[in-house]
Amino acid sequence: MTPDTLTSYLAASVYIDWQNKAITQQSAALTHKLDTPREKTEACFVFVRDQIEHSWDYQRSPTTCRASEVLKAGTGYCYAKSHLLAALLRAANIPAGLCYQRLTVSNNRAPFCLHGLNAVYLPPYGWYRLDARGNKPGVNTEFCPPIEKLAFPILTPGEADLSEIWPEPLPLITQCLERQHTWQAVADHLPDIPLIQTLRISS
Repeated sequence: MTPDTLTSYLAASVYIDWQNKAITQQSAALTHKLDTPREKTEACFVFVRDQIEHSWDYQRSPTTCRASEVLKAGTGYCYAKSHLLAALLRAANIPAGLCYQRLTVSNNRAPFCLHGLNAVYLPPYGWYRLDARGNKPGVNTEFCPPIEKLAFPILTPGEADLSEIWPEPLPLITQCLERQHTWQAVADHLPDIPLIQTLRISS
């Protein structure tokens, strides 16, 4: 992958606002004694996973969306935490994007919702997915490239790993987080997208 291809995964934006002073200071504090992109990525990942509380797990409001909001409040849903991790990595000049899974909300059956995580471009591995949603009983995410240790396996029909790596969050994610102002309101309006069904045509 060429540097030009990775440019959008280093950019600052409304939601991945890594040029915010608090973000740049936090990224520098986490990475300044580290030498390699792998070491820097792990430090940022562990910080977001362990120090930023998942809004549902801790039943914490307000709802956050921009990376700088997540850092200031110390809480966020998986989507918001992925925005912060992308920002901290980009501030350290490490290309980072956003990924999504489609998962059951509970009990391994419909309804479904999107789950937000990250991908980071790490030589020599290429794109590597990592999930900083936060550990709890039954959830144990780790940073151990090239092996992925994500929060949730794909088990139920209708669930899916969505293959795209986005430089910016999906609009339905940001709209949800900006319209719903408490952890419970987000839980009641979790974003979802239907899967495209492949038609089989008989000859």
